[in-house]
Amino acid sequence: MRAARLTASTALLAIVLVTAGCTTYYRVTDPASGRMYYTDEVKRTPQGAVMFKDAKSGADVTLQTSEVLKISSDDYEKNTAK
Repeated sequence: MRAARLTASTALLAIVLVTAGCTTYYRVTDPASGRMYYTDEVKRTPQGAVMFKDAKSGADVTLQTSEVLKISSDDYEKNTAK
């Protein structure tokens, strides 16, 4: 019983560690204002707009025109620190 619990715990820990490193981070720039947003998920509407939640403010943002760039986790952390 103890061995089964240890095996299950080890497997769960391995899954958590593997998926934790799979997050992709983005910097989304509004070319009209030059404002930059940081997020870990970007969705596109059928009309071509991008929708995301800004990591700094927590606001839901929709931009008709934008520049989306993948960034490193270090850049994301540096620019979203409170």
